[in-house]
Amino acid sequence: MASERRLLRWAGGIMCVLGAGHLALLVLLARESVAGWAERGVWAAVPLLEGAGGPTVESLRNEGAFWAGPGSFSVPLVLLGCLVRHLAGRGVAVPAWTGWGIAAWCLLGGVLLVPSPFFVGAVAGLLVVLAARRRTAAQ
Repeated sequence: MASERRLLRWAGGIMCVLGAGHLALLVLLARESVAGWAERGVWAAVPLLEGAGGPTVESLRNEGAFWAGPGSFSVPLVLLGCLVRHLAGRGVAVPAWTGWGIAAWCLLGGVLLVPSPFFVGAVAGLLVVLAARRRTAAQ
């Protein structure tokens, strides 16, 4: 039981660090867009088309920053990591299919976006699978 909790806590921690790291990297790389959101309010993140000529470079940069940050996988990944850690602390089993889904998603992302830390997310998924299998074997 303790080893499953430890595996799940590690998996949740990895997910939290990956998601938070992705958001921190956005702030470092696109600080002008993020600062604009803070100065002009939430609607500054919504891309607007400027006239009939289509989107401007600034609106495209702003849209890219949104989809690379708060609109990306990072916020749900942090929430999922916190949930896994919380469930581990309460001794609640996390289903193996959750780990398989995370591992498959991260492997695909890692293959498509080499080099990237996506592969570390696959480790978190496999830790969830391993914890579920250990729990099943112990029962």
